[in-house]
Amino acid sequence: MPLQLYNSLTRRKEASAPLDPDRVRMYACGPTVYDFAHIGNARANVAFDLLYRVLRHEYGAEHVRYVRNITDVEDKIIAAARANGEPIDALTARTTAIYREDMAALGNLPPDHEPRATEYIPQMIGMIERLIASGHAYEAEGHALFRVASYPKYGALARRSRADMIAGARVEVAPYKEDPGDFVLWKPSTPDQPGWESPWGRGRPGWHIECSAMSEETLGETFDIHGGGLDLIFPHHENEIAQSVCAHDGHPFARYWLHNGMLTVGGAKMAKSEGNFVTVRDALAQAPGEVIRLALLMTHYRDPLDWTEKRLREARQTLDRWYRALNEPANPGTPVDRQVRSDVRAALDDDLNSPLAIAHLHDLARSIYKTENRNERGHLQTALIFSAQQIGVLAQHPFDWLRSGGPERFVVQIDERIADRALARREKRFDDADRIRSELAEEGFILEDKPDGTTEWRFA
Repeated sequence: MPLQLYNSLTRRKEASAPLDPDRVRMYACGPTVYDFAHIGNARANVAFDLLYRVLRHEYGAEHVRYVRNITDVEDKIIAAARANGEPIDALTARTTAIYREDMAALGNLPPDHEPRATEYIPQMIGMIERLIASGHAYEAEGHALFRVASYPKYGALARRSRADMIAGARVEVAPYKEDPGDFVLWKPSTPDQPGWESPWGRGRPGWHIECSAMSEETLGETFDIHGGGLDLIFPHHENEIAQSVCAHDGHPFARYWLHNGMLTVGGAKMAKSEGNFVTVRDALAQAPGEVIRLALLMTHYRDPLDWTEKRLREARQTLDRWYRALNEPANPGTPVDRQVRSDVRAALDDDLNSPLAIAHLHDLARSIYKTENRNERGHLQTALIFSAQQIGVLAQHPFDWLRSGGPERFVVQIDERIADRALARREKRFDDADRIRSELAEEGFILEDKPDGTTEWRFA
């Protein structure tokens, strides 16, 4: 089955058919670098890294070009630098380096190109000039603004009326606007703000024009896939489409639009004021990056995801179980078949269904524990390695993983699984309780339920 992706523009799954199979092009909106990346940023990054891996497997690594930008000029950056008392360049350099370290710790591949907004100011000015010349934009009081009424298809991605979009966007009411929905392409800078000379005076670009100019320069006028979080559909992606199509004489912009679902923490929207704001650094202090990655992939990328300690614990237990399966003895001369299992690949080809792919990996691990044939076990272990690496996990040597944290962690995670089973029994989730017992038995651990209600374990 060819790769199927859910296109936010058409609201349906579509077979992926790149314009040029020898040059598959994808753009994902990257971070605004003014602070530490949070776990929601990580979810988007992991989701599009998974797509990047699937595309590389489908078309060949040399035929896929993945661009993820860095927004290093924006009002939040200006405010953060002022609050910190540091130069803007120093702030953005520091936070960009932290972002790259954090994303690498989660097992994400680096993009093929990572343009910084401040490196593409001339391209942004050129695009704005084209929009003004064609009547799609206008100058007013040192600003350049996009004339929304000039693009009849405005709102097609968000599927909202212009009145709803204006109300939902909290647009700036300004006397220099022809229409309340018109959005800023360029705005003036005060002497203490970063700025560049332009035909409209010294100023800086609006957020939306940055991605349009950087994607045009790195991928061309029309490319295959554009990704980002669900919260970017409006206004950011809607505005990108309008200004890009108009700047390109009506040529299409991105052909497929993919958006990952939103993330909550403990059932509530993540916010510093709520005390539940989790940075990637916070999460990495709790668990290895591979655990965090698997925890994010346990939910389909388009679905809402609630970040909890229980989720992290389940992801760690899963990886422990898979790594122990790889540590089971096999014949050293077993031939190696470096292929992703067909069921895992089929799951990922179905709109990146990572939960189903993980279920198939569980089945593989179960088969490794059950077989007594060392040749068969070797084949299954190889399949588990290469299939799991398609989603970016099992990249370590089993011995290195299993010895991390020492024997104390090993005992603790067995006890945690027994506690999970006890909770399942109290809540009458007997299928879950039986599953945990069976998994532990497959891994060589026997549970003994005592008359007083406690459970002890021993090696088989």
